[in-house]
Amino acid sequence: MAFRVPPEIGAQLARDRLVRVSGTTEGRSRVVDRADLLSGPFNIRPERTLRIEPRPFREDRSGRGGAAEDRSGRTVPAPATGRSGSIAAADIELKPTREHEMKKTQLFLSAALAVAAFAGASPANAQANQVSVGTGAEYTTGKYGGTESTDTLYIPFIGRYETGRWQLKATVPYIRVSGPANVVGAGADRVALPGAGARRTESGLGDIVASAFYNVADERTQPFGLDLGVKVKLGTADEAKGLGTGENDYSLQADFFKRFGELSAFGTLGYRFYGDPPGVDLRNVPYFAVGGSYRLSGETSVGLAYDYRPKIISGGSEVSELTAFFSQRLSREWRVQLYGLVGFSDASPDAGVGVLVDYRF
Repeated sequence: MAFRVPPEIGAQLARDRLVRVSGTTEGRSRVVDRADLLSGPFNIRPERTLRIEPRPFREDRSGRGGAAEDRSGRTVPAPATGRSGSIAAADIELKPTREHEMKKTQLFLSAALAVAAFAGASPANAQANQVSVGTGAEYTTGKYGGTESTDTLYIPFIGRYETGRWQLKATVPYIRVSGPANVVGAGADRVALPGAGARRTESGLGDIVASAFYNVADERTQPFGLDLGVKVKLGTADEAKGLGTGENDYSLQADFFKRFGELSAFGTLGYRFYGDPPGVDLRNVPYFAVGGSYRLSGETSVGLAYDYRPKIISGGSEVSELTAFFSQRLSREWRVQLYGLVGFSDASPDAGVGVLVDYRF
């Protein structure tokens, strides 16, 4: 079997040095993504490890990856419904049916089983492929074009499975929202409708998101990297509590990335198809994100990302926000990322902070 060694690793390998390599199999060749420099054949502890640092771990939230956030760019008083969990948009309430509740339960169980399957994969299979799980917490606050603040806590539980050029992912979130009832959902799937509505505090299961991406071009052997994929947001959140719209959304997305030494550039182009709640017309729109990260060391990187998405509802506003992040690999298995964000429009939170922890088997 032939071995393909990326230039950033090959340039640091000395001739006649004992090296233990690992990587992924593509056709009849092996692409090296890690090289352990050993002092001798009986010393398995490496003196130094050379690796290709993966692209920054950027979880789908806010405008990133096709945000569903939107809020009114103007303050239009709306009659309060008197129900803390109702969605206020021209005095419209979303009332779930028994059939819809059963469908949401089935979707939740399916996604939960998928995450459990990711986490429960055998070590032998994890070596042939790659399995990881993660969680974190994000707190955002903003007035969303109104006069009162909405505070949101978003806690995702994430499972990933990579095999060959495929990456499959499922996210099951818990959310807590405190603010006017026209601000619906959390994280990447928040929607703010024109009007105010009664203030409420609700919590529970959020909208589950599943995605599948295929690596069309490998950045280690091609001029730039390219992933193409699809994402599905399942309407599993309780719309009667204002935790979601109760509808499914679908996205087509392309992710680009390129390394320039210690600097990595990345971008996203996508198009999202929104499910319309009763009486509410959400527009299907494109979205994009651009950013870069700088590797301070083999284990540490910092970066910035800017996200944009046009308005999805009449009277609303576009998403426009900037995120700064710090990523630290604690070991081969553990990685942590801290980030903060600031919004520049009425469709983004005014500010937010978050942490993500990732474990790779």
